[in-house]
Amino acid sequence: MNIAITVNQKELLDVLLNVAVVRPVFIWDAPGIGKSSIVESFADSLGLPCVSLLGSQLAPEDIIGVPQITGGKSVFCPPRMIARDEPYCLFLDELNACSQEVQKAFYSLIHDRRIGEYFLPQGSIIIGAGNRAQDNAIVKPMSSALINRMFHVELTASHREWLEWAGQNGIHPHIIEYIGLRPDHLWKQPPKTEEPFSTPRSWHILSDALNSYGNNITEAQMEILASGCISLPHAAQFRAFIKQIYNRYALSAIISGGQKWPCAPGDRDMLYFLAQSFRARLIKELPPEKHNLSGAAQELAFKAKALMKELSNISLEIAQMVVAAEGDSVLPDWFIVEIIRDLPRLAAKK
Repeated sequence: MNIAITVNQKELLDVLLNVAVVRPVFIWDAPGIGKSSIVESFADSLGLPCVSLLGSQLAPEDIIGVPQITGGKSVFCPPRMIARDEPYCLFLDELNACSQEVQKAFYSLIHDRRIGEYFLPQGSIIIGAGNRAQDNAIVKPMSSALINRMFHVELTASHREWLEWAGQNGIHPHIIEYIGLRPDHLWKQPPKTEEPFSTPRSWHILSDALNSYGNNITEAQMEILASGCISLPHAAQFRAFIKQIYNRYALSAIISGGQKWPCAPGDRDMLYFLAQSFRARLIKELPPEKHNLSGAAQELAFKAKALMKELSNISLEIAQMVVAAEGDSVLPDWFIVEIIRDLPRLAAKK
């Protein structure tokens, strides 16, 4: 599905409050972003019960019901879960994962709010949802007739909103702190291979596991938990982050001069994490144009040059990683020029 504009969680809730009450809405998103909880919150805000159906597990008769003979005529009796007397929110999750026959069964339900002779109670709301084809999820083409019966919106993950939610819902404090430092690790495009990958849902799973283990978790246990929930590169950096906490290393202290980069061979994973966090901070705080430098950013740039020299003496490879281009996340050109002018060997990977 091609939609030009995406929305975050708060924007989606606003769309539902204004559009879903008058027209069916279909939510497109990647796996694990949290559309189900948003729909449940929306229904709760309206005082409506939320009935969820998984399209991938439905047969046509689960929607239209089975026929019964009444007065010499056949009458289809829709299932009790759908045929309710009071208004409710019907959430059709994985709608684009169901068969074409099941999709056809939804036509009159979505367009006319009826199944056979049964009409949804006045005030009922219908919301559909499904993953995108590029997410390697189980999806089937939706017919143009079904697409044209709904308003479409695409949801993306917002680390700010997730952190706000996490702080109110018992997410492990180490995870909250980590995503605060590395918001780009909240979600990762699902891989083509069968392996764990990072989503708000998988971080929630990891949080539950960490809370279950308690404070005495070992490094080996941490490796098992992180590797079983999130993307492998993220898992390695999260473990390094935890190790950094236990060893009382802090990026802010390194930048201020109160600490040095960890240099022991056994601390290489921690050094890599701190260097990645250092890179993320530079990208965030240094402006694209040098003439826009504030006093604080100018001081950071000055300290960063000295820190890059120290880092390159410990690990040239990790120092090169800090300045390397990576997708859309790049350091300002003027800073790269100054760094390579002072440390020309960092240009080896440029």
